[in-house]
Amino acid sequence: MIFSSPVQYRDAPDDLSLVQFILDASHPSRPLRKPTSPWLIENHTGTTWFAEDIRSRVHGLANSLSIRWDLKENDVACVYSPNHMGNFVPTPTRFILKQRGPEYPIAVWACHRLGVVVTPANPNFTVDELVYQLQATRARVLFTHPDSLSGAKAAAEIVGLDPAAIILFEDISSQDIPHGQPVVAQLVKAGLEQPTHYLEAKLRPGEGRAKLALLCFSSGTTGKPKAVALPHFAIISCILQLALAQNINGLNAEKGRYRSGDVAIGVLPFFHIYGMVANLHWAIFCGMSVVVHGKFDFEEMLKSIERYRINTLFLVPPHVVLLSKHSAVKRYDLSSVRSCSAGAAPISQELTAEFYRALPNSRLIQIYGMTETSTAISMQPPGDTPTPGSAGCLVPGMVAKIVKLDGTLATHDEPGELWVKGPQVALRYLNNDKATKETFTDGWLRTGDEVIINKKGELFVVDRIKEILKVRGFQVAPAELEGHLLNHPYVADCAVVGIPNDFSGEVPMAFVTLSEEAKKLADSGTQQVNRIKATIKKHVSDTKIRYKWLEGGVEFMDTIPRNPSGKLLRRLLRDQAKERVHNREAKNTRSKL
Repeated sequence: MIFSSPVQYRDAPDDLSLVQFILDASHPSRPLRKPTSPWLIENHTGTTWFAEDIRSRVHGLANSLSIRWDLKENDVACVYSPNHMGNFVPTPTRFILKQRGPEYPIAVWACHRLGVVVTPANPNFTVDELVYQLQATRARVLFTHPDSLSGAKAAAEIVGLDPAAIILFEDISSQDIPHGQPVVAQLVKAGLEQPTHYLEAKLRPGEGRAKLALLCFSSGTTGKPKAVALPHFAIISCILQLALAQNINGLNAEKGRYRSGDVAIGVLPFFHIYGMVANLHWAIFCGMSVVVHGKFDFEEMLKSIERYRINTLFLVPPHVVLLSKHSAVKRYDLSSVRSCSAGAAPISQELTAEFYRALPNSRLIQIYGMTETSTAISMQPPGDTPTPGSAGCLVPGMVAKIVKLDGTLATHDEPGELWVKGPQVALRYLNNDKATKETFTDGWLRTGDEVIINKKGELFVVDRIKEILKVRGFQVAPAELEGHLLNHPYVADCAVVGIPNDFSGEVPMAFVTLSEEAKKLADSGTQQVNRIKATIKKHVSDTKIRYKWLEGGVEFMDTIPRNPSGKLLRRLLRDQAKERVHNREAKNTRSKL
């Protein structure tokens, strides 16, 4: 059985680059932006940036990149930085540059003016991890934040990148820190003072389907990260699919969840596909103002919501857990929040219920997708109340099939691996034929996720296929147990992995971050720690079948490890589980001697 969206989809333009689509073009699905609505707002200062300011700054930087480094089509630029914003002083004639601007998107769009491919990198990468990305993409320039400069220089030296090609988002000379690096604000100023040196990359009809815009690295579950080759057409398609899925510019759009003139939070990292496409490009396309945060700080986010009367949140599950459980939430006025889009990992029925108790006037909207689909596969549609735990319906233009273990196709309510096709799907993994053939099969993208689609067309993510536990021959989905554990007052966050067991093959072990209440109890001593662990185990055994019990035990952690998009780092957790089991067994052996 082939599944598809009931919403009619119109193909995206395939002769525009992403920067042209966002900064220059109109589209029937794009609402008119209110004149008083800025594109970007700096969270701490309230500095605003409007379209003309941004276009001018993009041109200035593109001109300098062309003049100084001769960057041209198909070259690659790496952006190794957190989200970044700055200030400027407007004047009646133009504007005077002051310190810094919204440099992250400016850098991306300036590169795209030249036809340069952008590869975003996590600013928390080690030198070795950055080296791997620079070598894999053969980046010619490296944009970075001053906080990441030492790592950028070390990586550049290893790969042979000219130190002069490391471009800072912010000048630190005022802090008496010599660096000798070009700074974006200086390059913008110089570029605006020079005649135009470049010809903007113009795409012929159909060329956008193959011309690369981004090389984003997929988190994956095995092996090293893979560079996902995303063309301009795929990202533009995803923006339009999300807009159509939410009726952004249709009838009664002014009553929808997402509206032109809204204010959206910008705490997701732009180096991740969800932050780059949904939180930055799609929000701007929809006429929203994005309040940009340099990094995620929960209480600062709450202050920002209250200060700017924010309507739309783009979050990942750990943020939703905090909103649902943290005591600080009650100290702020969050009544302006109308919608909360959550992606990157499934949200359980239990956590959804807790979210609505904390923010009863908001709507939690799950987005399901992956880097290889430019962000979205499904999203909860407007209007209907979704079934709890649902990741919504397929976005317009997407078709899917569910392949069962025996290779046959599933129908409604039957589980299997999700395979998808759509205009937003990546072309391949860069220079990795083996991984490409395994994942991109006969025109279909294999997601590696086990899902169910019900008769209403709602998609439910059961789990990653490789993460499903096999206990005594029965399958156990970690996500099911994690959702249940999060409903316990002692549990602030958690993750479940399997540990080897001679009798059962493997058994579930839970890593738990304790709530504030439980931490106070645990401080009382070993007896209370053991009682808390027993209580958490009983919470599962009271409601779940025997093979789902936490026979591997409960282990406490200060923080559950996740990647920037919020996905659990299960491989790391499995290694830690084995180590803890080994230490536990060694301790038991010593006690018997």
